[in-house]
Amino acid sequence: MTEPTKGERSPGTGAYVPDGLPERLLSLRCAGTDAAAGGFGVKLRTQRATELFRMAMYPNLFSTEPIPADGLPAFVAEKLEQGAELLCELTKTAFRCADGTVCPETQAVRAVERFVDALPEVMRVLQTDIDAAYLGDPAAKSPLEILLAYPSFEAVSIHRLAHALLCAGVPLLPRIMSEYAHQKTGIDIHPGAKIGERFFIDHGTGVVIGETCTIGRDVKLYQGVTLGARSFELDDDGHPVKGIKRHPDIEDRVVIYAGATILGGDTVIGHDSVIGGNVWLTRSVPPHTKVYNTLSSRM
Repeated sequence: MTEPTKGERSPGTGAYVPDGLPERLLSLRCAGTDAAAGGFGVKLRTQRATELFRMAMYPNLFSTEPIPADGLPAFVAEKLEQGAELLCELTKTAFRCADGTVCPETQAVRAVERFVDALPEVMRVLQTDIDAAYLGDPAAKSPLEILLAYPSFEAVSIHRLAHALLCAGVPLLPRIMSEYAHQKTGIDIHPGAKIGERFFIDHGTGVVIGETCTIGRDVKLYQGVTLGARSFELDDDGHPVKGIKRHPDIEDRVVIYAGATILGGDTVIGHDSVIGGNVWLTRSVPPHTKVYNTLSSRM
């Protein structure tokens, strides 16, 4: 075998892996990542579980082949069972990865049962989101188009599943689900955000909704909207305090146009208000308020 000259690639020979490099890389891992050793493939398996539950809710939308009407109940039951079994294993892994806790089988089963029990309500609310998109967008030709082609449905359907899983007491996995939706759509919704019925994001790219945000019914957002934190309260060591209210509340029937930024845990946008494009808000506004960007320009 001819020896590679310096700079040449020599696949499979280990010529570019200096002695001791694997050990050095392993030593530089962040504290706590050893827990992930028991969670091989947790990210991809969480995505798979998400799709199994979406197949169960919308079988002819997310399945890979047509399903006859008389075969739908069996198909839905199969996907629910597959999703629940996978989710149970993932839940035990999630506790171990999150804080090293050993999650008993009974605790994982109870959490998954709570999540599965919530699926009919998740579907009911998603139907109101589909209706809001169809009625609120003149470009929408049918509810089916919303299901097949709108990033809002893609992101919000995953968010509502992730939020239900978070409410069932499962750590880590809801955040993986929300990042899955973010990668697919460019819409970043933290699973902790509480969102009311008939929610619609038009276009959607660049929307950010923070963990402690609450959104009422019949709210419509456009692309580039940020519902974020103004600043972080710090502890004695100068680190952000976790678990406090940081993001705004949006009341019912509010419209927020493209590029608007609304920040702060004490900021409330009153019901029936309109927030114009590129507005920067760090204060509350009363109901029935219209806020526009009033920068003057000289020709």
